[in-house]
Amino acid sequence: MPADIDQIIKKSQESCASTGAKLTSKRKNVLTVLLTSSTPLSAYEVVERYKKQFNESLPVMSVYRMLDFLIQEKLVHKLETAGQYVTCAHIACDHQHESPQFLICDRCHAVKEIGIKKQIMAELEHSIQSTGFTLMHNQLELHGLCERCQNKTESSANPV
Repeated sequence: MPADIDQIIKKSQESCASTGAKLTSKRKNVLTVLLTSSTPLSAYEVVERYKKQFNESLPVMSVYRMLDFLIQEKLVHKLETAGQYVTCAHIACDHQHESPQFLICDRCHAVKEIGIKKQIMAELEHSIQSTGFTLMHNQLELHGLCERCQNKTESSANPV
């Protein structure tokens, strides 16, 4: 495991311990699978990669429970529109974070996590509540093309 992943796992274990939760070896391995992926993964993809990386099979229902734990501990996010999971971009930080907003590339499936200022989220929630609607999640997912895919489109449209 690369040193940065080792450090992230150690930080994650400390974070879980501070809330009285335990990052078991299987939960740690599921987190490692997500950390080593360049794109978000479904629970079924986590099962497949877990088997390859750790030479052990896990039932998909167990993986869902582990992913729920990792979400609860704020180590992982679920991308609702895709039904996939991605590690928190701020997993190793010590400071408070803004509400997550995900920029999802529809071509290469790369995900970039950015924060929404608390004031903007409060205004948005107030606007939503004024309609009588109750917001269940304050996570935004915006779809488009990442810079790399935009550059590919431009270079293929303008051959040299």
